[in-house]
Amino acid sequence: MKINTDGVLLGAVAEHPLPLSILDIGTGTGVIALMMAQRFAAASVDAVEIDESAALAASENCQNSPFAARTTVVHRAFEDFNTDNKYDLIVSNPPYFVNDLKNPEKRKELARHADEDFFDALLRKAAGLLKAGGLLWLILPVKQAENVITHAVLQQLFPSRIIHIYSDKTKPSFRQIICLGADDGPPEQEHLYIYEAQNQYTSQYKYLLRDFFLAF
Repeated sequence: MKINTDGVLLGAVAEHPLPLSILDIGTGTGVIALMMAQRFAAASVDAVEIDESAALAASENCQNSPFAARTTVVHRAFEDFNTDNKYDLIVSNPPYFVNDLKNPEKRKELARHADEDFFDALLRKAAGLLKAGGLLWLILPVKQAENVITHAVLQQLFPSRIIHIYSDKTKPSFRQIICLGADDGPPEQEHLYIYEAQNQYTSQYKYLLRDFFLAF
């Protein structure tokens, strides 16, 4: 669960006009948190992770990065994360298999699976931690993204941007990156394709990740 396409896409896309405080919920080994710190040089970044070994790896990765002074990793379930801080930007690549077959490896089950009320709890927590004008960015499979958008209204969070992710132009969208905030209006719709052909990335994908992947 170290680096995956979902995580790096969210880390490259999530934005805010001037984020001074950022929270990464379910940071894993810290990839998204580090991308946030790299992109937003004025921001402090907090990262929360429930898995102890992943949290330890994330802490080591942050401490060994150029952004050590601006990153903090907390080993805790997000439901139990209490702070007086409020955030301009909250990002999360959360578990997304709801009511599906559980992974027999417990750590991967924690990272990938969610109970029925998980997303409602995540939305409530994020809504309480956002500053006025703050934004919540999530990457999810299409079905879960649509459900989250429906439930987010109860927390006065509305979609302002939806990015539809495709493997290539021959396949349907398999992920959505959604931006939720206080403004209730028609969301901006975008489309992002990963592959031009087999093993050939699109120029759109390479441009997006050019600052993070040496191969690009």
